[in-house]
Amino acid sequence: MAEPIRTFVILDAGVNRDDVERALPGTGEVEIVGIVEGIDEAWVRLHETSNDLLVLAVQGQSELALQLIDRAVRERPRRPVVVLGYGSPDGFTRRVFAAGADDMILLPAAPDEVMFAFQKALARKAGGVESATFSRAPLICVLGPKGGTGKTLTATSLSVALAELGKSVVLIDLDLQFGDVGLCMGVAPEKTIFDLVRTGGSLDEEKVNGFLLTHSSGVKLLLAPARPDQAAVVSVDFLRELYATLRLMVDFVIVDTPPGFTPEVIATIDSASAICMIGMLDALSLKNTKLGLETLELMGFPRENIKLILNRAGSRVGISEAEVVAIMGREPDILIPSDRDIPRSVNEGMPILLARPQSEASQAFRKLASQFVQVDELPSPHTVRASRTNLWRRIGLRV
Repeated sequence: MAEPIRTFVILDAGVNRDDVERALPGTGEVEIVGIVEGIDEAWVRLHETSNDLLVLAVQGQSELALQLIDRAVRERPRRPVVVLGYGSPDGFTRRVFAAGADDMILLPAAPDEVMFAFQKALARKAGGVESATFSRAPLICVLGPKGGTGKTLTATSLSVALAELGKSVVLIDLDLQFGDVGLCMGVAPEKTIFDLVRTGGSLDEEKVNGFLLTHSSGVKLLLAPARPDQAAVVSVDFLRELYATLRLMVDFVIVDTPPGFTPEVIATIDSASAICMIGMLDALSLKNTKLGLETLELMGFPRENIKLILNRAGSRVGISEAEVVAIMGREPDILIPSDRDIPRSVNEGMPILLARPQSEASQAFRKLASQFVQVDELPSPHTVRASRTNLWRRIGLRV
């Protein structure tokens, strides 16, 4: 006789405990090693037990539940997470899977249905196989605290380089007031993120696809609003649902961000698997880039998941490579050389990889793309809530 599945159960606020207990399989099949009411206290209790499976019961939309799922999956990738819920609030089911859950079952549910879900999840993890339906694409945030350093150049070039490697890519222009992705890619803003928001309701693959523009390279674009006054309609909650939807649709999601740590940028960092921090070879840019790296450290973003990109490297401006390392505290991962063809390609609306495929700049961006493709599995979005909350208070932001 097979050993019972050691199951730890967490009940979110508002969940009826009787409903959950009626749905759980019999004691011969499942051993409840712990049941906790309230997510806030669950993390410590979870580590006090030996368990094979995590069950999380939620009443509705729950940010705490999503954070716990993400944290539990990152800590023990082989332990399945199954969510029990009372309905399918707009976009929440998608976000549950994007956070790393293996299955979601609606209450009320029969014990045999729940047991079957448990067995599927355990079998998948035991065989080292992730769910093909709900695998999550890496989200790469292209970041730079100072404008004019080459964020858009990097975002567009990285996207094209990944597409050359056979990857499906969506590039989002998050510079909601003054985005230039369309201009750099030579694509007219026939549809934008503003138009997608205005449709209302929850997001799904079909709806989002209707607002993506396809570049000749194969990269799909979600462009910034056509006018600065339209930026206000794009909320942080919308972005979180958008990212969760896109990560189930393609191989890579690239986000080009505006300068600074706005609420939208912080929400993107929260969802990011990796960050490309862009600096330039001048004293002001290097100073701001260093401050950006220190801010990411305060937010708890893993240092090893940050690529430091130095644009216009090799320019003779009186700053040596050794001085750059001394200022940054680390060597740049990628050096993008100065190239007069880069501004020319931008003006022509053609990415440098297509305008001059053999240039040193093109090769540098291909090297960056290959580093992401060679990684077997980029980490899921990090969750260090206390550190970020303290940071938000210090810089006066609420997300």
